[in-house]
Amino acid sequence: MRKFSFVLTLLALLAFSGSALAAESILVGTTTSTADTGLLDALVPKVLKDTGLDMRWIAVGTGKALEHGKNCDVDLLMVHAPAAEKKYIAEGNGVSRNEFMYNDFVIVGPAKDPAKVKGKSVADTLKAIVAAKAPFASRGDDSGTHKAEQALWKGAGLAVPDKESWYIAVGQGMLATLRMAAERGAYTLTDRGTWIAFEAKDHGKSGLAIVGEGDMALRNQYSIILLPPKCSKIKHEAAKKLEAWFLSKAGQQAIADFKLEGKSLFTPNAAK
Repeated sequence: MRKFSFVLTLLALLAFSGSALAAESILVGTTTSTADTGLLDALVPKVLKDTGLDMRWIAVGTGKALEHGKNCDVDLLMVHAPAAEKKYIAEGNGVSRNEFMYNDFVIVGPAKDPAKVKGKSVADTLKAIVAAKAPFASRGDDSGTHKAEQALWKGAGLAVPDKESWYIAVGQGMLATLRMAAERGAYTLTDRGTWIAFEAKDHGKSGLAIVGEGDMALRNQYSIILLPPKCSKIKHEAAKKLEAWFLSKAGQQAIADFKLEGKSLFTPNAAK
């Protein structure tokens, strides 16, 4: 019986591998959070089954992803920096922008909270960090999270930190930034999805905890951008098919069903 079960499993794997080999591949320029959380890995078999597309991706900060799109190096974009995206479209680098899911940003820091920011608004949190000169780890990589962080400093009426001794520009992805924050006892801004993924692997050993959440300024919207005809060598029809899947009932349900440690990482919101 065990041998029969093994054979069935092997046949299923071979069937899936064969369909993947026969499928049309599509390359997505996306952010680190969609990859680091495991969302895209979880969606690959569903995308393949429903669309016949073998979804692959390059996961970088949103700024770099937008550059990949501008250079026609990817077939479509999946990013999370609304202001930059709208400017990108206005400049003719994309033909459409459709929102399809969101989560939120949270501010994390040492569980002992030396700057005493827990429970404060985002603006008051940042002012307290500046006053205490408490270490703050920034993505520093022109990603969607980095852009959001810069907007929060400005929204608090503060200058965006640069060379202050307490400000740590990591220049890497969110997981690397969280690890740096843990090592340096620093505060940082992270999307909730990546924080949940980090916690699942860390098991509370980092010494970090959420100290700020729930502020409307912390909403983190994700959108899909289709690229213009000038990108003549990319797969426009496949890109439209993939976008349609993410906006469809099946795609939205797949996003809603994706959980880690029993927690939802993203909320679908196409056409809302």
